[in-house]
Amino acid sequence: MQTKLPFSSYLVIGVMLFALFFGAGNLIFPAQLGQYAGTNLWPAIIGFLITGVGLPFLGILAMGFSGSLNLQDLASRIHPVYAIIFTSLLYLTIGPFFAAPRTGAVAFDVGIAPFVSQGFTQVALIIFTLLFFGSTLWLSLNPAKIVDRVGKILSPVIIVLLLVLLAMVVVKPIGAIQSPQDAYASGAFMKGFTEGYNTMDALASLVFGIIVINVIRSMGITDKRGILAASAKSGAVATAFLAVIYVGIAYLGATSTQVFGLFENGGPVLSSASAYYFGTFGTVMLAIIIILACLTTSIGLMIACGEYFHTLLPKVSYKLFVTIFTTFCFVVANFGLSNIIIYSIPVLMFLYPLAVVLMLLTFLSPLFKHARIVYVAATAVTFMISMIDGVKMLCELLKIDYFIWLSPIVSLYERMLPLYSEGLGWLLPVFVVIVEISILSRMQRGSKEYI
Repeated sequence: MQTKLPFSSYLVIGVMLFALFFGAGNLIFPAQLGQYAGTNLWPAIIGFLITGVGLPFLGILAMGFSGSLNLQDLASRIHPVYAIIFTSLLYLTIGPFFAAPRTGAVAFDVGIAPFVSQGFTQVALIIFTLLFFGSTLWLSLNPAKIVDRVGKILSPVIIVLLLVLLAMVVVKPIGAIQSPQDAYASGAFMKGFTEGYNTMDALASLVFGIIVINVIRSMGITDKRGILAASAKSGAVATAFLAVIYVGIAYLGATSTQVFGLFENGGPVLSSASAYYFGTFGTVMLAIIIILACLTTSIGLMIACGEYFHTLLPKVSYKLFVTIFTTFCFVVANFGLSNIIIYSIPVLMFLYPLAVVLMLLTFLSPLFKHARIVYVAATAVTFMISMIDGVKMLCELLKIDYFIWLSPIVSLYERMLPLYSEGLGWLLPVFVVIVEISILSRMQRGSKEYI
């Protein structure tokens, strides 16, 4: 039995994982952070790296550490029914409902729309998304070749093109770094910390972790310790690439403000910088980067969703699921990026804390001897807070008043929960519950409430 792989294998798997994580949002968010953080760039980017890189790495490790066959298997530590509902909702959210259609919409808005006249935008969107999700379908129908097609071809192209642009920023900065704006002026670290959630990679890590583990197993490593070690090394490669590119793009954003001014999001930062350094060629280069980044993410999401739902409903073939999902993505993408974002954020606000708490419980599980009651209690507390956050966010995005029943709950949470205004109101209550229920479960001798 093989227990160790050559470094080249870790590199290939790591680059594949990087490509699965890295979508257009990963380009836009650090660029915007750099613009608004200004001279407070470093504390802001450190906070961003903790959540934008650290949590996805934690998710990969959690899947390897747990020894679970898949996310549903891990979530069944709470309850089998909960596991099916949570896993299905997570896959649909990062798959055909929101994140996957968003890859096509973002690729068009940033990579193609600048070259299309206003009157032909909708027609061009239909044509582009048809080609985009057609390519996704073709590349997703044979997941056994994912390492060759994604890890060895598309990912290095993305990395090289980005590094060329970022090298120019280091050699010849666009302008001087300006003063910090808004929340970055007084709380840059915490603002960067919460901005890292926008990448949504912590959710994806629970899905992509299984792809990595399956690839590792196919290379001959089957024992739990070997899988965990290989997952850690491959994850380290992927997150190192992510961290370098995040820092570079954030620095680009910080140096761009003097010349370009502040933008509402990071898209114009990158297109303006590309045009500044390379002219029309720079704009074309950016389009290639965006499209490749989105395409690789879309492929990974479709493979993961197709495999999961085929496992859940084995009578329906993997190929049929992938075909249905990519077709659905094509339809949703043509509703436009703004509509996709509006309806996805509340769902992600609800799911994100539940996913992070599941990771934490996975690592802490040996300390409370895997007592199911601890899993249930911590998840229940998180659910009560994140559900309210999701509904609250939906009201804010739709610009409607809070529901009558919602206002008093939000007011209570704002008064009682530390860090609630920063979106981390669930954090302290969860740790308190884990400690208290763990102590109680240990005191109940003869309890058989273990997994």
